[in-house]
Amino acid sequence: MKITLLDAATLGYDMDFDKLGRFGELEVYQTTPSDKIEERISNSDIVIVNKVRLDGAVLKNARRVRLICEAATGYDNIDIEWCAAHGIAVSNVVGYSSDSVAQITVATVLSLVSHLNEYSNFVSDGSYSRSGVATRISPTYREISGSVWGIVGYGNIGRRVAEVAKALGCQVIVCKNTPVEGIECVDINELCKRSDIITLHTPLNDSTRGLIGREQIGLMKKTAIVVNESRGAVVDEEALAEAVKDGRIAGLGSDVYSVEPFSESHPYYEIKDRENVCFTPHMAWGAYEARERCLNEISKNILAFINGNRRNRVEL
Repeated sequence: MKITLLDAATLGYDMDFDKLGRFGELEVYQTTPSDKIEERISNSDIVIVNKVRLDGAVLKNARRVRLICEAATGYDNIDIEWCAAHGIAVSNVVGYSSDSVAQITVATVLSLVSHLNEYSNFVSDGSYSRSGVATRISPTYREISGSVWGIVGYGNIGRRVAEVAKALGCQVIVCKNTPVEGIECVDINELCKRSDIITLHTPLNDSTRGLIGREQIGLMKKTAIVVNESRGAVVDEEALAEAVKDGRIAGLGSDVYSVEPFSESHPYYEIKDRENVCFTPHMAWGAYEARERCLNEISKNILAFINGNRRNRVEL
């Protein structure tokens, strides 16, 4: 059995992939450009990907492939309908990064609310040393206790963020399709209107694409902080960039983008250096412990597939 990992670099150079080799011949590529995908999976039985896109055009000649392992929870980079029609199973990894993403979400929110960029820069550029004043309390920051924290998407990550938000004294409201006992659930417009902090943790699908658009941004408070930890296309990135430039929201954080990495033509490029912006390189999921869990879960998914089980199988 041949197993091919197409984009190991996205999982970190400090990971030990040898454990995946116990199931057969393992071939590891650090990166795979689009024009090399078809060639590299042509003789593979199992393909492991994180960000590489697999659609019918590249899978049609990979006649041996019977399992695709997504090294993430989201699988929007895989054409699962094509796979279902051609007898290819798809598995993902659920819950492995909840603590990691929640940690970075909260860190980003606290940094933006507390203006840590501005205060750190004031010290690092020598202004504090030259000021002759022991304390600087400008720009003004406020405690988040008592704030309304709106969470879009209430899966494993959303629930973990809610726990931390409550511990910090925030009132939590959630945008979710089905009600949750003990949690106030509202529609997206109501959430945008009421929230002081908005964090996004929803999968990308037809119903969530562009969920935060110009209309929703127009409903937000000027003091609102928006942090996207889901997928870039869940929001209108151009509209959010304009809102930052025009001062219509107080801060913007994102770890995900519609194109990764984003180029100089991306709307976020122009605002990336602003002090009320915190952009990170799609790293929130990737604490060392989370990546170890991810590889362990992939191993279990492969073993389950070999044994004919449906563990962590995407329902097609």
